[in-house]
Amino acid sequence: MLTPAFIPALAGSTDCLAVLGRMVDSVVPGWRGHVFHNASSGEQVGGGNEREFYHKPVLMDEVLAGLEPEEGKLILDGTLGGGGHSERLLEAGAHVVGMDRDGDALAYAGKRLEVFGDRFRAEQGNFSEMRSVVPARSVDGVLLDLGVSSWQLDQAGRGFSFQKDGPLDMRMDQAAGETAADWVNQRSAEDLANIFFQYGEEKASRRIAAAIVRAREEEEFTTTLQLASCVEKVMGGRGRKHPATRVFQALRMAVNTELDSVTAGLEAAEDVIKPGGVLAVITFHSLEDRLVKQFLRKRSVKFLDRPEWPEPRPNPDLAWDLVSRKAIAATEEELAQNTRARSAKLRLAKRR
Repeated sequence: MLTPAFIPALAGSTDCLAVLGRMVDSVVPGWRGHVFHNASSGEQVGGGNEREFYHKPVLMDEVLAGLEPEEGKLILDGTLGGGGHSERLLEAGAHVVGMDRDGDALAYAGKRLEVFGDRFRAEQGNFSEMRSVVPARSVDGVLLDLGVSSWQLDQAGRGFSFQKDGPLDMRMDQAAGETAADWVNQRSAEDLANIFFQYGEEKASRRIAAAIVRAREEEEFTTTLQLASCVEKVMGGRGRKHPATRVFQALRMAVNTELDSVTAGLEAAEDVIKPGGVLAVITFHSLEDRLVKQFLRKRSVKFLDRPEWPEPRPNPDLAWDLVSRKAIAATEEELAQNTRARSAKLRLAKRR
């Protein structure tokens, strides 16, 4: 039987390692949680529960069917994460450029996918900056899996979750920008209320913002449980969802300028995808899905019409053909295996 200690010895020896890894999953459950070290450098490759970048990608079959990866195709994965989607794209023969703002994700995915040699390249950055890593009209597909990964949520030190105490950070790129603590301690009550309502659709946004401002006069917010406790007091206990869910979601989206990145990323994808190439976008939030839906609808209508015009006119922004008019949702089979897929929606469009 193969043992966890045997797995690192295979690294770099064959492109079959990724397939072998999944086989070993069924024989040696939990081997991916072991800490491995690079024999030459001593660098930690994997990690225990606190370090390994685990994340179960959603809508995998639907993404593969839409992007149709094969030998000779170049696909840009703008949200690399743990490399799950990219691994399957590479296994199908495609070349992949993976982007991510999270340095931890890049380090883990880089090790995971190094067996594919020069068919895989990783770049740190926001997917909205994809024009800087690939030429115009050069890629056959772009994949964007929006939101935060399971690993990021579970790492107390990243500050995304209200379930574990940790620094109130929430930055995807921990080397740049303001933290969630900066936002909570420095923004006015009006600004905070607007953020909670706009990005979190939180109906009690004004009451929560006012309570935060009062509380920070006594002591600045520095940890996740501090903020979660403050919100919980305002909301008066817990229901089906933790009362701080929407506030944490809104702060994360604001800190990382996620909605702005979506719009800029869609425009960039339009520039880098070659005619006949495919854009695949997975969303988990209604605001993000609405942005994607409206963007593609506006750029897929062939003619525009207005009452004052004598006849319809060609759409100057026409750039896409919708692969499916409705968003694609997870199957019952996938939902049974991965509850995170419950809110996932996939939209596909082909570049004209």
